[in-house]
Amino acid sequence: MTALPIVIIGGGGHAKVLLSVLLDLNLNVLGFTDQNPQDSYLSKLAIPYLGDDDSLLKYVKTEILLVNGLGSIKSTAGRASVFQKSTQLNFQFATLIHPSAIIARDCTIEMGAQIMAGAIVQTGSRIGANTIVNTGARVDHDCDIGRHVHISPGAILSGQVCVEDRAHVGTGAVVIQGIRIGSSSVVGAGAVVIRDVKQNAVVVGVPAIQKGTVLSQ
Repeated sequence: MTALPIVIIGGGGHAKVLLSVLLDLNLNVLGFTDQNPQDSYLSKLAIPYLGDDDSLLKYVKTEILLVNGLGSIKSTAGRASVFQKSTQLNFQFATLIHPSAIIARDCTIEMGAQIMAGAIVQTGSRIGANTIVNTGARVDHDCDIGRHVHISPGAILSGQVCVEDRAHVGTGAVVIQGIRIGSSSVVGAGAVVIRDVKQNAVVVGVPAIQKGTVLSQ
């Protein structure tokens, strides 16, 4: 794990959880940026407020690492936008793995991915850049998870599941083996997915059926 100091982007609930991970890893947190810091979790924890996102421009890009503190309830668009804008400015993001997560040795974990407490990522899987595998989620063998995805707490992906970029898999959802989850789609909390999900689709229920579409992100 890098010794470079960390700046967290965002001060909400997900940022608070990430701060806990950073402290568990004994990393140096300089502070956080936020467009609206007044009611943020990190302000209440007395973490230094560094300014809005433009305040990053005062730092030498090779001397800090960023942590994307934006979560996603349904849409991953805001989180993806922060990552893309920052990397276009040549900032790098820290890849965070909670000490209690279990990651098979042959997995690929790309830049800025966040593997949270109790998560399991099994052999042969790929976790794309800026993706969250949240608390207690399970990703079984040979899954291919794209960029800017959110695998929510307690979700279960069986073997050889493909989740395309920007998709959101809700809390406690179950996806059986070999399924493809299309880009920018949403799998509702508690859904059981037994067939492929189209791009931009919203699916819910047991078994999951399409109930709508996601507006363009």
